[in-house]
Amino acid sequence: MTNPAPRRALLVIDVQNEYFTGKLPIEHPPVATSLPNITLAMDTAGVHGVPVIVVQHATPAGTPVFATGSDGWALHPDVAARKADHHLQKSQASVFAGTDLAGWLQARGIDTLSIVGYMTHNCDAATIYHAAHAGLKVEFLADASGSLPYENAAGKASAEEIHRVFSVVFHSSFAAVATTANWVAAVKNGVALEMDNIVMSSQRAKKINLIAAA
Repeated sequence: MTNPAPRRALLVIDVQNEYFTGKLPIEHPPVATSLPNITLAMDTAGVHGVPVIVVQHATPAGTPVFATGSDGWALHPDVAARKADHHLQKSQASVFAGTDLAGWLQARGIDTLSIVGYMTHNCDAATIYHAAHAGLKVEFLADASGSLPYENAAGKASAEEIHRVFSVVFHSSFAAVATTANWVAAVKNGVALEMDNIVMSSQRAKKINLIAAA
């Protein structure tokens, strides 16, 4: 017996000018890679009847980033120009927090949430964990998202390190991590993307370490 086709929705998280020309420029993958993949995913969703939800982070007027009504708060023009089935404003990291997302998905029988946008380690991560804990299947398009570097009292990490490590952790238990091209193929064929599991992810790493040490 074949598995039923996923009932997907594409969640486009915070593709706003703040991440392009504002105080929080995305570094890895570069926006020259991620933005075309985001719009490709949106266009593919439109052609194949996958609902598109566009999310916009908002803070009070006068705050340093994402201030409502500011240029940084505005959606990137390439996303703003495309059709969306639902628009959400949020003020917390998870798109589920303080919004109608859960009810909107449930009313439409959505069982799989495909996630693109920014940032991998913050709003994407919070939403992925929330969705997985709520029983949804989750897909994360790693080349249609991105991170920026951090340095604080806990240490320092490059954008590449943050994006890569979060992607590996997602794929081990919370989301199927894929390229946009692979997601497009899965949508066209009506098939699910599969994630890994914690045990196998850990055992592979240990095996690689043992081989390297030999």
